Amino acid sequence: MNRLHPAARGMTLVPPQQVTLQGVLGDALAANRSGRLSTFVVDEHSAPISIFSQAHKHQNHEGDWYGEHAGKWLSATARAVAQGGQPQLEASLRRVADWLISQQDDDGYLGNYAPERRFTVPQPPKPESWNGEPALRTWDIWTHSYLILGFLETWRALGNAAYLQAACRIADLCWQALQSGIDITTLGNHHGMSATVLLDPAADLYLVTGEPRYLALAECILAQANANPRLALLDKALAGEDAAFIATGKAYQLSWNLVGLAKLYKATGHDDHRQALDHLWHNIREQHLTLGGGPWGGVAHRSREVFNAPRTFFPQAYVETCSVLAWMQLNRELLAITGHARYADELERTAYNDLLAAMAANGEDWCYYTYPNGRRVHTTYWRCCKSSGAMAVEELPQVAYGIAADGGLRVNLYGPGEATLLHAQA
Repeated sequence: MNRLHPAARGMTLVPPQQVTLQGVLGDALAANRSGRLSTFVVDEHSAPISIFSQAHKHQNHEGDWYGEHAGKWLSATARAVAQGGQPQLEASLRRVADWLISQQDDDGYLGNYAPERRFTVPQPPKPESWNGEPALRTWDIWTHSYLILGFLETWRALGNAAYLQAACRIADLCWQALQSGIDITTLGNHHGMSATVLLDPAADLYLVTGEPRYLALAECILAQANANPRLALLDKALAGEDAAFIATGKAYQLSWNLVGLAKLYKATGHDDHRQALDHLWHNIREQHLTLGGGPWGGVAHRSREVFNAPRTFFPQAYVETCSVLAWMQLNRELLAITGHARYADELERTAYNDLLAAMAANGEDWCYYTYPNGRRVHTTYWRCCKSSGAMAVEELPQVAYGIAADGGLRVNLYGPGEATLLHAQA
């Protein structure tokens, strides 16, 4: 059943199992699969997965982001497997996904935090000096957001309903937490943006299942994000605010929130969502990208991962690879919604420049940051950008070709490749 609102049917992207990329982009895919996806995670004993064991999580009070790697690996590996010809990756994907489900609690919790640190436990009041960090720093909702997306992609690739059920159980627990009175903006830093990213998987689950509570969850997240005066995601976008001045202006988190808003627009067709997306996309495109197409920060007083103030330039400013992923995903969604070539242009520019610039030829090493002018420095084991880069590479077959609303074939990424179109798509 097609649950897309009629206003959001601009292009049907050709599924990855019908796409083969060659040339530079094909080489990057091959390296990603033989490198990062095959080595970082192999089974439940791999460090990014073993932290989800019952023994570990019940004593874990550290509260950092390391849990995100599991969902990112599931997402990227499932997309690789969906293209076919990856038997070892498929076996690892199935084994890891099944083991993670075996660690899921009866209430649906599948994070890696001790019970008293979980998102289901109300946070203490924020101090007057609060600067966007929750009183107890946690990435629990963030980790679960990636797990939902990872299980959805695993379900799409392997077809086992248990993976979809695992994603739904997580979302149900999130819904119960918000229904109990917990404000999602208290559960993530950057004035809540690291938790309101749940908008993306919640809307995705609704588009997949048609279950009304997942649409209600997505709308509740957006309402709470908008009610936070420092974030006010929808109101500030509609008022024409610059992306640098929404919450902390964190490029990765804000762009991921916009991916969720785009998926919510796909479900509802609400015009104010479309207007907000249009404004912030144009603002980021015109004021906050390098010539290579990556969102950047680090000029003057701005943090390395926060959008620079508009109309600033510095050749050694920073492009975080995580923000490259989120920017590419936003353009993917807007391309599907509108079919407009400008979004394909941005995907192509970012992929060939700031994405591939961050990736080592071995497919395993990644740069945390790239620069218009600056040294390439590969980052360390646990850094977020290594998994984000691997995810971003696996975006490429998803967006390479599309069928426009008029039935015509569209080539979205310049370079050698093939798309096999089924009769119903032509």
